[in-house]
Amino acid sequence: MNSPVVVGSRVAVVVAVALTLVLVVALERLAGTDRRVVLRRRLLLGVPWGTLTAVAFVLAVYLFVQGGWTHWNGPVVVPFRAWSYLAPLGVVVSPFAHAGPGHLLGNLFGTLAVAPLVEYAVGHYPRRRGASSFGPGRDGSRLGALANNPFARAFVLFPGAVLAVGLVSGAFALGPVIGFSGVVFAFVGAALVYYPLGTVVALSGAGLVSTTYRALSTPVLEASGRPAYVTPWWADIAIQGHALGLLVGVLLAAWLAAARGDDLPPPRRLALGALLVGVEQSLWAVYWYRGGESYVLYRGVGLALVALAAVLVAALAVGRDAPPADSVREALRALTPRRGSVAVLLVVLAVLSGPAVVVNLVAVNDEPLPGDPVEVRGYSVTYAEGVENGMVSVVEFEAFGESTTVNTSGVVVRNPERGVWTTAVSKGRLAFAGTQRVVVGGVGWRETVRVDRRGWTTVGGDAPAYRVTLTYDDETRLAHLSNASRAEPRIEGKVVSVVPTASGFELLVEGDDERATVPVPAENETVRANGLSFVRDGRAVYALAGEGNASTGNATTTRVRVATRERYRGNQ
Repeated sequence: MNSPVVVGSRVAVVVAVALTLVLVVALERLAGTDRRVVLRRRLLLGVPWGTLTAVAFVLAVYLFVQGGWTHWNGPVVVPFRAWSYLAPLGVVVSPFAHAGPGHLLGNLFGTLAVAPLVEYAVGHYPRRRGASSFGPGRDGSRLGALANNPFARAFVLFPGAVLAVGLVSGAFALGPVIGFSGVVFAFVGAALVYYPLGTVVALSGAGLVSTTYRALSTPVLEASGRPAYVTPWWADIAIQGHALGLLVGVLLAAWLAAARGDDLPPPRRLALGALLVGVEQSLWAVYWYRGGESYVLYRGVGLALVALAAVLVAALAVGRDAPPADSVREALRALTPRRGSVAVLLVVLAVLSGPAVVVNLVAVNDEPLPGDPVEVRGYSVTYAEGVENGMVSVVEFEAFGESTTVNTSGVVVRNPERGVWTTAVSKGRLAFAGTQRVVVGGVGWRETVRVDRRGWTTVGGDAPAYRVTLTYDDETRLAHLSNASRAEPRIEGKVVSVVPTASGFELLVEGDDERATVPVPAENETVRANGLSFVRDGRAVYALAGEGNASTGNATTTRVRVATRERYRGNQ
């Protein structure tokens, strides 16, 4: 139930936003700088309808294709990644699908901030002299008439271009990516060419919109220090997809400017805008995955690449293109900075896209997964450690000391028909959380597999002893048993280990040329093995030893902690 403070805070945010908009509009009129007239000259009723249409489409994919309408915080994700050309559903849907509400809203806010700049630059009305908005095209064709129609431009052509760029980003992004960010970066690239500093301001506006949304959804937040499982933030960035989208946007805007003869901002503004955007949007975060949960960040190389990209964008404003040349010598003489920049950007685009084509043409192998996988309508879900990553290793390659042959540990999900092979939950995250839920599915259906880890740590032991189970359709099966964990203390010359078994955990006592096992005792229960007694006190197990029988409570009894049950911090 919302408290008065929460309700009051939300009302304050709404009033502040509304009052700010009203006052700014009033001040614009007093200053004689009302922008609505300018907007209406370029956009139908002054509204970026194409942007709103694209946003509505992406939101509809999340709500109705991924099931976000009924599971807002847990949409179906796995089948809608761009796994392989042999599984086209993921390639087609991935540019418009998202991994969760935060991912979705971040991309939508970015779209609302930057896409209107691009739509304004393109315009809903034809700019060719003598052209009529509702008249025939230059060649008298229906297609030309459609290109002149402001309604078609707003609701068909601009959204159609967004759809096409999205499909390109899904087809040529490297790895099983998901999200609209490739298109968002195409908007950023196109806006940079026409309005470099305006793009920087617009991206700041996206942060303002995001903060306003959070202020409305959670106006009062109470927080305190707590443990968390954190991976490097830059390891979650689809850097190749972002760079690919940015280059596509820059090249499309360069083509549009050349076709219409538009004047671009001076090179210094283009370079400054590109540098600010590249750094602020973390395009310098070039990294590699080394397997397990290890990554390496090449920050210096990334920043140098951003600086080079800024120079190439700035070169687009220098000189108009010369006429076609008839020889190589004439071509070299006619090589303007603009042409050279476009040529280099096209080469970079090909270099970025080429590896994705190779990877996406390779099918996932159908070798059996370790353990006893849960089978769900073509999906196999299991837990494994130290297995070769089926996606990163799909094409073997080594360069600069890094290799695509890497191992992974955690919850593995595979579906050869859909081209799926992924570590859905890493070993470290499961060890932190204790319980995780893996959602698999397709269009119109979803199933959930629960993964549980339960384990014990021994005093001075190198690694914990644990069991991993999978639960699906009310059936629980064992997926993994770790090695035993040996406690460091010796009690009466005996060594105690915790051993995971198919049914639970046992204590192994070794010494005096004897080995004995006994189940880990329940709460306040005492058990004996090989001359030692063990008692459970809360999460800890203690070994008791001493004169006359330790279990009698003799004053000389020794009480030594040997094991503690794992504590999990992030159960779902």
